[in-house]
Amino acid sequence: MIFRQLFDQQSSTYTYLLADSATGDSVLIDPVFEQVRRDTALIDELGLRLLYTVDTHVHADHVTGAWMLKRRTGSQIAISATSGADGADRYLSDGDRCGFGARHLTVRATPGHTNGCVSLVLDDETMAFTGDCLLIRGTGRTDFQQGDPRAMFRAVHDRIFTLPDTCLLYPAHDYRGLSVTSVGEERRFNPRLGGELCEDDFAVYMTNLRLPHPRQIDIAVPANLKCGVAASDPTQIAEPGWAPLAYTFAGIWEINPQWLEENLDSVQIVDVREAAEFEGPLGRIPRARLIPLGELAQRTSEFAQERPIVTVCRAGGRSAQATVILRQAGFEAIANLAGGMLRWRAEGRVVENGSV
Repeated sequence: MIFRQLFDQQSSTYTYLLADSATGDSVLIDPVFEQVRRDTALIDELGLRLLYTVDTHVHADHVTGAWMLKRRTGSQIAISATSGADGADRYLSDGDRCGFGARHLTVRATPGHTNGCVSLVLDDETMAFTGDCLLIRGTGRTDFQQGDPRAMFRAVHDRIFTLPDTCLLYPAHDYRGLSVTSVGEERRFNPRLGGELCEDDFAVYMTNLRLPHPRQIDIAVPANLKCGVAASDPTQIAEPGWAPLAYTFAGIWEINPQWLEENLDSVQIVDVREAAEFEGPLGRIPRARLIPLGELAQRTSEFAQERPIVTVCRAGGRSAQATVILRQAGFEAIANLAGGMLRWRAEGRVVENGSV
C-alpha cells in the first residue's frame, strides 16, 4: 500500500493519501482547497487514480479541496450522512466501507466535535484517521457546530480505544509538529480523557477551554456545507499560459523539451552549470546564457521581466533551485527543463558545441 501524510501550514491540516499499489486506486482524506495543485501533482507522479475524497467532518478552519479535486480528477466526494453538507456523491454511515483496489477504509461514527464527525479505520486495523475527534495528546473542541463533550468521550472510548493498542492514529490537525500517535499511547497518556479520567472529568475540562473563535469559520463552514464549491478555481486561473507546463509535487513548473526546442526565440534560457560544463561534451542549448547557480541571485537584473525564463543544468536539480531564486526575485514566468542536458541530448535535440 502507498501512504503519504501531507501538511497545510496555514491551517495546520493533515491530508492523507492512501493507494493500492497494485491497482493504483487511491483515496484522499481531508484535502485542503489551496493544496489541490500539490495533491494532484503527487497523484499524477505516482500514477494513481483518485476514486474518493473523504472529509472526516465539516471543517471550520479551512475549505475542503473535494469539489476542486472532483473537477480535476473525476473523483467522488464522500462525507458523513449526518454532516448536513450538500453536493456529495456519497453519504457515509457507520460501518460503510470506502474501497480502493483490494484495500478499504471502514467508517466509524465519532461525533462530539460535530454531529457528522467520522473516523476511518484501515481494513487490517493498523491505521486509523481520527479527524478532529482524537488528536495527539488532545481532542477536537466541542464548543460550536453541535459540539458535545460527552458524546466525544463515548466516541473515543467506544470507537477508537477499542482498536488494537498498536493501531497508529493520524489526526486531521496538529499544532506542535507532531505527526502520529497510537491507541495505546492515547489511552494511557491523553491528558483530557486517558488513564482513569471519567466522562464528567472530560466534560468539565472541555467546558473550560476558553478557546478563541476559529478565524476562518465564517468562510469555511458555508463553503464546506457545499463540499467546497467555489465561484472560480484559483489554481486554474493561475495556470501559466505561455507554454504547456507541468507542476511537480516539489512545487516546480517544468517545461516540455519539444516545445522549448520549437520556441527557442520566445524565451530566455539560462544555463546554471559551471563554465567548464557549459563548454563541455554535453554541449549547450542554442541561445542559452551561462550564469552559474552561485551567481544567479546577484545577476537577476540581466533578465527581461516580459519574457519567460527557462532554467537548465546537467540533470535538472540545480536548475530547479534556480527557478526558486528567480521567483524570489519577482519573476513569474519561469520553468525548469526537467532532466537537464542529459535528457535533452538523449532525445536528440539540437545543441551547440557538444561532442557526439
